[in-house]
Amino acid sequence: MLSLTALPLAIVALIFQTAPPSIVKPGAPGQPSTTLSAPPPSPAPKHTAADTKFMQGMIHHHAQAIEMVELLKTRTTRKDMQLLGKKIEVSQNDEIKMMKNWLKDRGEDVPMDHGGGQMMLMGAGGGMMAPMPGMLTEKQMAALAAAKGPAFDKLFLEGMIQHHIGALTMVEELFGTPGAGQESIIFDFASHVDADQRMDISRMRAMLQTKDKK
Repeated sequence: MLSLTALPLAIVALIFQTAPPSIVKPGAPGQPSTTLSAPPPSPAPKHTAADTKFMQGMIHHHAQAIEMVELLKTRTTRKDMQLLGKKIEVSQNDEIKMMKNWLKDRGEDVPMDHGGGQMMLMGAGGGMMAPMPGMLTEKQMAALAAAKGPAFDKLFLEGMIQHHIGALTMVEELFGTPGAGQESIIFDFASHVDADQRMDISRMRAMLQTKDKK
């Protein structure tokens, strides 16, 4: 008996070749079954201009949340506020890195870090990207920076709830755009943002009702 190594390479390749998936359709009584070839897999959805805009905008959006958390570090004595701030800081910094890599991998423009926690995307005309939904105005940020203690806690929670609701609006707009949000990474990330920010909103609304916690 010839060893496997003695067989021609072409025959060996045929022996180990994986057969394409097939579907067997039973025939009528007395009739043979029919083997149908499985349809070719659908191509993976590609990213769209709306996907790119969402990622660029969400980086800008996340950057302001991190700036707000920086203020929290020196303006509150509440333990639950500090824990909330840490959670937001860690998760959104990680997400910013992921979004930047997503944009780089696809050859898209990445928002530039202008310092102070603010990331701006320069448009084709040289202007800065417009504020995303829910972002605090300069006046709101100035009021937050000037507050301390319970007054700061209230402004921070109200502002971050507003900020998070804006992120939900961005996700809704993404999925409401035909063809957008279908690439696997975009879909998973946007779905995660929606679920995570909803939980944060519920948590912060409850915190607004509680007394000062040392």
